[in-house]
Amino acid sequence: MSLGYAEKLSYIEDVGKVGMKEHFDPPVALHQKIERLAVMIRKSKHLVAFTGAGISTSCGIPDFRGPEGIWTLQRDGKALPQASLPFHRAMPGLTHMALVELEKVNILKFVISQNVDGLHLRSGIPREKLSELHGNSFMETCPSCGTEYLRDFEVETIGLKETSRNCSAEKCGAKLQDTVLDWEDALPPREMTLAEDHCSKADLVLCLGTSLQITPACNLPLKSLRGGGKIVIVNLQKTPKDKKASLVIHGFVDKVISGVMNLLNMQIPPFVRIDYLHIIIAKALSTDERYINWTLRVTSSHGQKAPLPFIKSVEISFPDDEKYKAAILEEAPFQLKRRTERTRAFKIGVLINFMEGCGCASTEIGIPFEAKDSTDSDYNQDFILQRLKEKAIADSCCGQNAVIGRNDLSVTKSEVTVYAIVTNIINYASVSKELKIEPFLNGTVKKRKRSSNFTRPSRKSTQVSS
Repeated sequence: MSLGYAEKLSYIEDVGKVGMKEHFDPPVALHQKIERLAVMIRKSKHLVAFTGAGISTSCGIPDFRGPEGIWTLQRDGKALPQASLPFHRAMPGLTHMALVELEKVNILKFVISQNVDGLHLRSGIPREKLSELHGNSFMETCPSCGTEYLRDFEVETIGLKETSRNCSAEKCGAKLQDTVLDWEDALPPREMTLAEDHCSKADLVLCLGTSLQITPACNLPLKSLRGGGKIVIVNLQKTPKDKKASLVIHGFVDKVISGVMNLLNMQIPPFVRIDYLHIIIAKALSTDERYINWTLRVTSSHGQKAPLPFIKSVEISFPDDEKYKAAILEEAPFQLKRRTERTRAFKIGVLINFMEGCGCASTEIGIPFEAKDSTDSDYNQDFILQRLKEKAIADSCCGQNAVIGRNDLSVTKSEVTVYAIVTNIINYASVSKELKIEPFLNGTVKKRKRSSNFTRPSRKSTQVSS
């Protein structure tokens, strides 16, 4: 998980205060504070969220400064915790998705994150409403044209170094670089400018799961005070900014936010993860024109040489014709070569077996094979993806797939089909019950009607490489 990021950082002696004691507000006090926070959020006109590692611990990502934090354990010479699942399979938690809902109904105006796990972007926070101050372990950017690429694999470098890939934007082709800062790197101007602007406008800055130690980021919430804004801190440890806050809550962030959403009568949306792959079929006639020599390749949507971290193996079968031999492709590159009769049309079965961390074992794709290539088609990707998510939510399971693009490459005589696959779904209603949020019997917050009272703003879709 974040262990790899910590190991990539340059060594420095002083990483700040670590091994910080955790504090828990008594149940009654905690409930009263949650009620106060719900009132403040309901009244807010410009809410900004400022997040740290504490909102991702429930996602299986260890923090840095807590009793079992990475830097705490390193200081004490203890073994680092074992990751519960691969970093690239980490899913947004309850708090991430609550922020998504608050943004959708136009309560939350902006998110500032110190995390490099990329979970805010994956959760659905629009890129234009997000500052990732310390970068994103899954993001590459082009220093020439500014195009950003969100990957499904962890970028191999940190420190704003060149990676092994090039920009695919038309008339560019420059070398890409990672976006994660090392200790001595300056905060990116775009991210910092937006963060400063929104903190200055904020009437409420909600600090979630952060010890507020790393400068200059930790001073951003203070900018709201100059315009009469307020700061709320939700964290298990005390912070240097507690005295500046109007409200300090010592409790698990997920529990606090779940209680707030309950009081606001707002539902936390489920998270549906969709991953992408390309299936490429290249065809060529034999010399005597009686056969078709063809190659099937399953590749990443980020380039044929990019890793496919969510795929364990690929099984190829021919359900309509026992004449053709099935095959199991157990490692990348997932490639199969065959020769078949030119006049025969048949179906290819492609079973994609998933890696650990996916919500189901596999998905099956059926591909009709004909001598002639399919014609290019227009696909409404947004519509298809929305339908795919809705079906996954309705079915309460993953494994659904759909074609979202297809084109022919005349130079290589290949047909490229882009597939979207639901690989995880999380329903946070059950998570809220596990947190044992007790009812607010004496609550002072008037529950508002479901988001019918909120204005949902229009927005540009966030571009994710597929």
